[in-house]
Amino acid sequence: MVGILGEKVGMSQVFSEKGETLPVTVIKAGPCFVVQKKSDSKEGYNAIQLGYGERKEKSLNKPEKGHFEKAKVSSLKYLREFRVENVDEYQLGQEIRVDMFKVGDYVDVKGTSKGKGFAGGVKRWGFRGGPASHGSGHHRRVGSIGASSFPSRVIPGTKMPGRMGGNSTVTKKLEVVKIIPEENLILVKGAIPGVKKGFLVISKSKKQRKQETQEKQEPQEKKEKEKKEEKQKKQETQETQKKQEKQEPQEKQEKQEKQEKQS
Repeated sequence: MVGILGEKVGMSQVFSEKGETLPVTVIKAGPCFVVQKKSDSKEGYNAIQLGYGERKEKSLNKPEKGHFEKAKVSSLKYLREFRVENVDEYQLGQEIRVDMFKVGDYVDVKGTSKGKGFAGGVKRWGFRGGPASHGSGHHRRVGSIGASSFPSRVIPGTKMPGRMGGNSTVTKKLEVVKIIPEENLILVKGAIPGVKKGFLVISKSKKQRKQETQEKQEPQEKKEKEKKEEKQKKQETQETQKKQEKQEPQEKQEKQEKQEKQS
């Protein structure tokens, strides 16, 4: 399983075994339910759709009601897809909990950052600003934004004042410090984007997925190596046996000839 859905509870601190204080973010993750399965033969890729959060049935339209009834699941607020190698491992209506993670795992957390409203260039982009002395008239202004006679226009993507925050952001490679499965809580080291009770998508980081794939591949590679070694040993034994069989009649003939000469 690749990930789970949840919401931000808030920040706290935890003491490690060495006595160090670790800043952690508390996340309420799951329980999630498998609402839909997508296969390579039908949709062109393997994935499962997870649902999280309660929703009033009166707010659903008919297609949404049918979608949830097909999976035999109550109405859910959030739906997200996760790519999966094998879809047959999951069933519609299956419950997925936070105990899928372990302490020491690395996760990527995706959320919507806090909206900060209209901001100037200094706050939004970290511009240095102009002289702070009296009479400069250029304290926190942006400065020149356009090119000269060519192309005589403002180039798209120029850093300027504007609306700040409220974007979909991902914080990567956060360490899982603690898991409380009874309360569906996961404690992650560091800060994550979003406000309290903000919706989050928690997925295993690329580093973690690579480690897991390597661990799966290692036993297969070992078995293949062992098979190759066994084949080589068998071939060597067969070759030695053939050599011995060829040498034995020659040795017998030599012995007989020696005996005849002596007699």
